[in-house]
Amino acid sequence: MKPWMLLVGVGMALGCVAGQLYTAPDSCKGRCEEPYSKEDECHCDAECESHYNCCEDYYEHCRPGGEWGEEAARRHAGEGFSSSRDAISDQELLQVSEQLYGADHNKARPQDITINPQYRAAPDETDDQEDRSPRPLYAFVNERLFSKPTYASFIRLLDNYQRATGREEEVTAEELREQDTFLREVMKTELMKKLFAFLHQKNRYGSEQEFLEDLKEMWFGLYSRGNGEKDSSGFEHVFSGEIKKGQVSGFHNWIRFYLLEKQGLVNYYSHNYNGPWDSYPDVLGLQFSWDGFYKEVGSAFIGCSPEFEFGVYTLCFIARPGRACHLSLGGHSISIQTYTWTKSTYGPGKKYIATAYVISP
Repeated sequence: MKPWMLLVGVGMALGCVAGQLYTAPDSCKGRCEEPYSKEDECHCDAECESHYNCCEDYYEHCRPGGEWGEEAARRHAGEGFSSSRDAISDQELLQVSEQLYGADHNKARPQDITINPQYRAAPDETDDQEDRSPRPLYAFVNERLFSKPTYASFIRLLDNYQRATGREEEVTAEELREQDTFLREVMKTELMKKLFAFLHQKNRYGSEQEFLEDLKEMWFGLYSRGNGEKDSSGFEHVFSGEIKKGQVSGFHNWIRFYLLEKQGLVNYYSHNYNGPWDSYPDVLGLQFSWDGFYKEVGSAFIGCSPEFEFGVYTLCFIARPGRACHLSLGGHSISIQTYTWTKSTYGPGKKYIATAYVISP
């Protein structure tokens, strides 16, 4: 069975409530009374009328006929997702991201990784495709990290993909089992349990099983980036990387980078950003080539566990799809950008992950 077919029964049971798990950036559906953010494409707060910046469907969802609107009616009826009680505020994102950061017990310790960032590229140098760093990025990685269950199950997924877009992915029964194993292992961690508890409190999911099944669809469900072939998924793009139109696309994972650099398939050129953290996870904006294909800026967390990256990206995809998602990690500000795949959906109109990455200034 293909992975994008697994949630049909769940989707039918969830009905219209499941369709409102995500906050569309250009709509007020599920966003009435959401706090103003300058990052939003349009707005749904009480002041948007006076500022002439409401979303086009503001009156349909928030004030049809001059009344409260269907979102308020649903809220007072106690039905499903409602904006005022369940909308995720900017402050809540800062708080929950600090909780996830503190719960990353499987992250690398300072002595587990030694990196050589070497040359820092200026903004006008990132597209030069010039190797200005003679040594590899990773001088040392304690590979005992990779024996931990979430690392081991994550690494087994990385060779399941054809990197070139336009070539249909053939998902075997073994690969489906590997997906399930990874999801099962990350859901055992305190970090992912905290994430589920937060999303459950916000009425996004009714049970851990529902959350698990949706994670599988949003991350592993296949869609077409070109030629109509089901050739891509959020997981492949973000963590494994793809080649599209002669360039590296996605590829935002430090473990993948290290393993390919060790094999001589990745050549580190320079970095344009080095985060302020003095422990792991840290953040780098990278320039590199992968088997001859270039990546102009490939931002990545360094030294985090797979569950941390997976969880933080999931949080931002659900809370701020298509917009900058502002978080706090160890007292330092950081932003995540996610995008939805808009050309196909699963279940009751839900969106796949197109990409997710750290914004490197």
